[in-house]
Amino acid sequence: MNFANQQRMKQISSAQNPYIKSLVLLQEKTKARKQSGTFLIEGMREIELAIKGNYELETILIVSELLDKSFKISSFQCEIIEISKEVFQKLAYRKSTDGILAIAKTKNLQLSELKLSKNPLILVVEAIEKPGNIGAMLRTADAAKLDAVIIANPKTDLYNPNIVRSSVGCLFTNQIAMGSTEEVIAFLKEKQIAFYSATLQNATHYDTQNYTTPTALVVGTEDIGLSKLWREEATQNVIIPMQGEIDSMNVSVAAAILIFEAKRQRGF
Repeated sequence: MNFANQQRMKQISSAQNPYIKSLVLLQEKTKARKQSGTFLIEGMREIELAIKGNYELETILIVSELLDKSFKISSFQCEIIEISKEVFQKLAYRKSTDGILAIAKTKNLQLSELKLSKNPLILVVEAIEKPGNIGAMLRTADAAKLDAVIIANPKTDLYNPNIVRSSVGCLFTNQIAMGSTEEVIAFLKEKQIAFYSATLQNATHYDTQNYTTPTALVVGTEDIGLSKLWREEATQNVIIPMQGEIDSMNVSVAAAILIFEAKRQRGF
């Protein structure tokens, strides 16, 4: 690793530094992220995916002794700050990591910003709160190469560090938009996209439907399910039949089943 411009690189060694304290708030508080329009990314792979996903980086924070020797400082066109291990441990969420963090600008997640193919396949998730579930669904969406993930009535800040972490960078590899349930339904109808709501009420088996035309698959929370409007306005309500004692499964698992049935029908 060659720090040719190390003499011009800012260094921070104290976790009590005011700038570091502001980054701790960025990790911990939704309000801080919204006010600043920025968030933290941890790990080289995630940072590379963010760049690939056209996220703008403001600052890179590095611990030189933890970095891989192949790291090239010249590949980043932003401010680079060298920090101590103490500072890194204050900011990092993961126990094992590669000594690099980035501060990135959040994106405008408007429905109007989505760029869809002629025959899109979309996942819509309503009011999901658990970051782990959101992260898991983003990973599935990436694996299936969906056109977009739309979050209706969002209950969790998308740039929550637990979502960034649990999505293993798939936050950056998917097109994502947010809106109210009413806005999302209006958008799907305007684009002539059929939508299938996963629900227990008035539903038919999920594998009897045709998902080869423009399609959105809609899932809700495990305890409440989808709101009434999704059930009433759906092209069809669908259900995943189960043979055990319970009548629901983890929402990320249900989403994966629906997504890969649609992919199967489309010939992957």
